[in-house]
Amino acid sequence: MATEKTRILVDAGLSMKELGRRLAGIGETLAGLDAILITHEHSDHVGGLPVLARNKDIGAAIYISWLTEPAIDWGAGRPRLEKFQAGASFRIGDIEIQSFSIPHDAADPVGFCFQAQGVRIGVVTDLGYVPESIKFHLRRTDLLLLEANHDLDMLKVGPYPWSVKQRVMSRVGHLSNLGMSNFLLGDLDGSTAHLVLGHISEQNNHPEIVRMVASEALGRRGIKTRLSLAAQRTPTEVFRF
Repeated sequence: MATEKTRILVDAGLSMKELGRRLAGIGETLAGLDAILITHEHSDHVGGLPVLARNKDIGAAIYISWLTEPAIDWGAGRPRLEKFQAGASFRIGDIEIQSFSIPHDAADPVGFCFQAQGVRIGVVTDLGYVPESIKFHLRRTDLLLLEANHDLDMLKVGPYPWSVKQRVMSRVGHLSNLGMSNFLLGDLDGSTAHLVLGHISEQNNHPEIVRMVASEALGRRGIKTRLSLAAQRTPTEVFRF
């Protein structure tokens, strides 16, 4: 998320080189970041973080929960970190941030809501289901990034070992297309202008299935929300408010 004064990156799962390349594709730079916020310690979210944290040319502050910080292998030395308690609110530049706990099998996973200049953005992935507490936090969002990780039938017959399939399907795993659809049908705020569905599995889902399921749910609600899908290998479009 960015305003004229503040630039924030959520998670750093890619290498520093790849993050730099993707930021350049939308006219941004690693050196221009004010902060990097971490949701949890799994490698697809923090794989590039230790190198970024040690790079003296990148001055971004790293915000991480107290319980997530020791779960990361930082390598030689510990970088300067801004630690917060899950559920805390804080401010970075002109952006107000609300953190909230999410159900996932990590040390202390969190989602975030950002608010600045009258715009509210919610970011929540890597959650096994959507409890009432998260539904509360995701109200009144202008843009929402939500997980649509797997199709249940594809996951059951897919290549993962059964133990991994059980983990993904559990209440501390990942949100399925059905879980996403149920949220849209029952709880998506009608004022949400943009819905971005992400964390889509390349082995256990397909973008067109996600689009079909979400479009059907939005159609049944009669909501004029614009739907986008986030791909793993290319940046999403830039949303401007």
